[in-house]
Amino acid sequence: MESEMSEFREQEGAFAGGKLKRGIVQVFWGNGRGKTTAALGTALRACGNGLRVHLVQFMKKGASSVDDIPGEIKALAKFSNFSWARFGSGEWVTKKGAEARQEDLREVKKALEHVANALTKNFDVVIADEILYAVQLGLLTEEDVLELIDKKPDEKELILTGSHVPLEKVFAKAELVTEIRKLKHPYDSGILARKGIDY
Repeated sequence: MESEMSEFREQEGAFAGGKLKRGIVQVFWGNGRGKTTAALGTALRACGNGLRVHLVQFMKKGASSVDDIPGEIKALAKFSNFSWARFGSGEWVTKKGAEARQEDLREVKKALEHVANALTKNFDVVIADEILYAVQLGLLTEEDVLELIDKKPDEKELILTGSHVPLEKVFAKAELVTEIRKLKHPYDSGILARKGIDY
C-alpha cells in the first residue's frame, strides 16, 4: 500500500477539471494547531472546483492498513482528482541536523524530490505538508525550500506547512503567509487528541 501511495496518480484524459491561470505560494506556520488542517481545507475547495491536488507529507509514518490512514485523507481520497504520498521512518524525529538519523534524512530528501517532481506533473495544487518543520529540525535548509519555490511553474499553487519558528527568506518569496498561533490547547488541560476531531 505504501508503494501505491508513493506513486503519482495522474488523471490526464480521465478528468476534465478546472485549471489555475495563476498559482501562488502559500505558507501556514506557527505554534498553533491547524496548519495541516488549513492546507487540507484548501485541498478540499480545490478538489471541489475540479483542480488536481497532490499532497506530500514529510516525516509521516507509512500506512500499513486502511485503519492507519487519517480520516481527512480518506475523505479527500473520494475525489478522483486527489492523490497523496507519505515519507518517513515511522518514528518520531528526535535528533536535529547532523545528529539526525540517516533514515530520517533520506526520507526527507526523498519527499523533497517527490515535491519537485510533482511540480512538473499534471497537478494544479501541490501541498508540502510539514516541509518547514523539516527545516526547523535541520533536516533540510531554507535554501532547499527556496529552490523548490523557484521551480514552481506560474500556473501551479504550492502550499507549505510547518515550523514553529519564522523562516524569513521563505516568507519573502511567498505571496500568502499565515501564522497560526496557540492561545489555548486542550492538551494543556489533559485532554488527549480525539479520533475524528483531532486526527
